[in-house]
Amino acid sequence: MDNRQILTHFKDGTLEREHALTLLRGALLSPPGPAHLADVAGPDPLPGAAPVRSAEPAAEQGWAVIGVAGRYPGVADVDSFWHGVLQARDTASPGPGHLVGDIDAFDPQLFGLTEEEAAAADPRERLLIEAAWDVLERCGHTGARLQRLEAADGAGRSLGVYVAAGRGLAAADAAAVSPAAPGRPWRMADRLPELLDLRGPSCTVDTAESSFLTAVHQALTALATGECAAALVAAADLGPRPALRPGHGEAVCAVLLKPLAAARADGDLVHAVIRAGAVAQRGRGDRAAVEDRLLRAATHRTGITLDDITLWETPQSVARCVGDAGAATGGAALTRAVLQLHHATLAPNLPGSEAVPWAPSGPDGAPVCRRAAVTVHGSGGVCGQLVLEEPGEGGEGGAAQGLPPRAEGEQLVLLSAPSPEHLTATARQLARWAAAPQDAGAPGPTAASVAAELRTGRAAGPCRLAVTVRDLAQLGSLLAEFGHDGPDAAGPGTVRRADLREREDRPPLLDDVPETRAYVRALWQSGRNEQLARLWLAGVDVGAEAPPPPRVVRLPGTAVLRRLLGSANAGSDR
Repeated sequence: MDNRQILTHFKDGTLEREHALTLLRGALLSPPGPAHLADVAGPDPLPGAAPVRSAEPAAEQGWAVIGVAGRYPGVADVDSFWHGVLQARDTASPGPGHLVGDIDAFDPQLFGLTEEEAAAADPRERLLIEAAWDVLERCGHTGARLQRLEAADGAGRSLGVYVAAGRGLAAADAAAVSPAAPGRPWRMADRLPELLDLRGPSCTVDTAESSFLTAVHQALTALATGECAAALVAAADLGPRPALRPGHGEAVCAVLLKPLAAARADGDLVHAVIRAGAVAQRGRGDRAAVEDRLLRAATHRTGITLDDITLWETPQSVARCVGDAGAATGGAALTRAVLQLHHATLAPNLPGSEAVPWAPSGPDGAPVCRRAAVTVHGSGGVCGQLVLEEPGEGGEGGAAQGLPPRAEGEQLVLLSAPSPEHLTATARQLARWAAAPQDAGAPGPTAASVAAELRTGRAAGPCRLAVTVRDLAQLGSLLAEFGHDGPDAAGPGTVRRADLREREDRPPLLDDVPETRAYVRALWQSGRNEQLARLWLAGVDVGAEAPPPPRVVRLPGTAVLRRLLGSANAGSDR
């Protein structure tokens, strides 16, 4: 849609002012051939219903889901959620609801918060912070990759944040106390950019149960118009306790999205592809009619038909997993769809049934693309729908830009954390991961790829570790030893560490000048591991100039040492 068409649609009333402005800005800032919002006025519009707005993909056909995270009733992460989905497990607690556990446990130090700040925060805010950090870190987007996310205007750290506003624990809104009090809806989205220094757009969305899908739709629009290079969509929905109604549910969900072409170029792991999405108010029409309109809008110009969709995810399909999870309902349904596409497995909806392989062929035996639709109606009448498909070739990511990591010889592994306790616990986690059997059906990680991932995908903390190794077995052994007793010996092949929290002198090099960056790049290119290790331990962020791995390597995140707020005893590392 060019500028003339945008203005024509605005003048005749089929394009709202905010959408017209967004499109006009996108036409000025976006590179050639961007995706855009389209007005789809399908036949037989419903009485009183607004036009359907559909987000359409660019030439590379869609947006990549490169990360999922969350906490759900009875489980603490997405892997455990998937196991429950495969068993059609009912997560209802002995009481009347499906409740997220340990909502009063948190790790303030990991996120640079004081105990008092964390205790004063809304529990939803704490849960959102954890889920957002989890998905970003596991996708390798908290360090140099985050810095390299550039919007159409060249601004770095261009990550948009879209939060679905969920119910809180308090029966009355605590936000009435002051504009900045915990619980204010806008604070849910703005807190994350403040903590992580993000520069993309942020907003909070509230369309009741359809909030998450509406937030995804807004994120796709921002990605299509170049307002941000990647987008985080999240929701945390709790409820007043103990006054719960039967069927009450809770969930915390987060997904990380990128344009598909960018994700493949950056070497991201693509779990699934969002081909299209649409949001509409049903007005006085019934749900079935608006769903039909949404499907037409969501599949407009993609060539997808109703017969091409095998899996339908709705609030009913996730009811056993999360109950009535309010604003997080769409997040749970989307996560369930993404996991089934990623694992090529159709999950059962009823206990006693079994999961089955998702055949890549139709009834006539012809190969087909696995596709799913996610539909959620909000209590206020706003309905959202997404159409997804399997990632296909390139699901494991393509070749990232930059020099390949040195594949032979000793590899410099850099690790950091906010405290010595976090560093030791993180080393233990990585040691366990390195010692675990890898998937025999896929190319396994190497010491070179793990070292490159740690220095490219992780933020640099004040407590640091450096070690040179030849293979994963040696890395696992040395980190396990460090995790056991925290050695501080110097010399080749041993772990060295530094605590920069109390340092008063400046690092030996200035990180923010081009001469430093050029010097550090030259050290990496020459394989000067000893010099790089010394600079790292002296406070220089040498990882910012390191060559990235060809593709993202999924590694355990920084250890989260949760404890009950007000308690001095840290919990076990995750």
